[in-house]
Amino acid sequence: MSQIAFLGVGAMGLGMATNLAKSGQRVIVYDVSAAAVARAAEAGCEPAGTAAEAVAAADVVITMLPAGSHVRQVYAETIVPHAAKGALVVDCSTIDVATAREVAAMAAAAGLRPADAPVSGGVMAAEAGTLAFMVGCDEALFETVRQRLSPMARVAIHAGGAGAGQAAKICNNMVLGISMLGVCEAFALAEKLELAPERFFEVASQSSGQCWSLTSYCPWPGPVAAAPSNRGYEGGFLTQLMLKDLKLAQEAAAVAGAATPLGAQAEALYALFDRLGHGRKDFSAVLQMLRGRLDELS
Repeated sequence: MSQIAFLGVGAMGLGMATNLAKSGQRVIVYDVSAAAVARAAEAGCEPAGTAAEAVAAADVVITMLPAGSHVRQVYAETIVPHAAKGALVVDCSTIDVATAREVAAMAAAAGLRPADAPVSGGVMAAEAGTLAFMVGCDEALFETVRQRLSPMARVAIHAGGAGAGQAAKICNNMVLGISMLGVCEAFALAEKLELAPERFFEVASQSSGQCWSLTSYCPWPGPVAAAPSNRGYEGGFLTQLMLKDLKLAQEAAAVAGAATPLGAQAEALYALFDRLGHGRKDFSAVLQMLRGRLDELS
């Protein structure tokens, strides 16, 4: 039986680790939160007392951590010193490209097989096992990575070498953040023009305004039953996380010398929404700020 160490079983990691366990693999989990470890144990995973204990006998190590500094620390202090030579080490966190390349080089020098594989889909997809993985690794390693990720995945795409998965993730989420703002602005304008939101959705979803933010994740309650807008903007992709990804995109743009004015404006708007106290709401809830209806957010 394959043994997988999973470090970081918070909102995203819990669903991911649970699906690995459901696939019949032994999943050893560790998190700095004892409550998170307890929830993972209830879902069929095995708790470890320390991160080093979790990785020691694993042939696959997966990390899902908040930021690049956490990933760098865990690789330097736990994974590189304690993981078995030849182990596959996959970081699914969303971090900056430079750190992803740094930890990949660190792991490869220690005889490990590294990949960065950030995800798209949010908590619901993590729980359903339908995440999209953007993978950065050696081409010869990709099929192994894809197979290991498959219990958690709808699709895994090879983006390129080390760090390419992170580059793909931040570019993709910049598109998502910008497009959601456009959809929200359009709904807000339609309302002012006395165009029924349901009729606007019907028109835009079948014409040139069609996009994922509209037809799969509609910010106006009603048209898309599964969208967080129908649950008080709970249980989706937190505004705080969208803001994090947009900050990473802007930092990368500054380093690369790329012009991303819409990305910068999107970051500013989500930052304002976060400062107004709604960072824990799904990012599509920014519609209520554009409508001037923040009072409707509980």
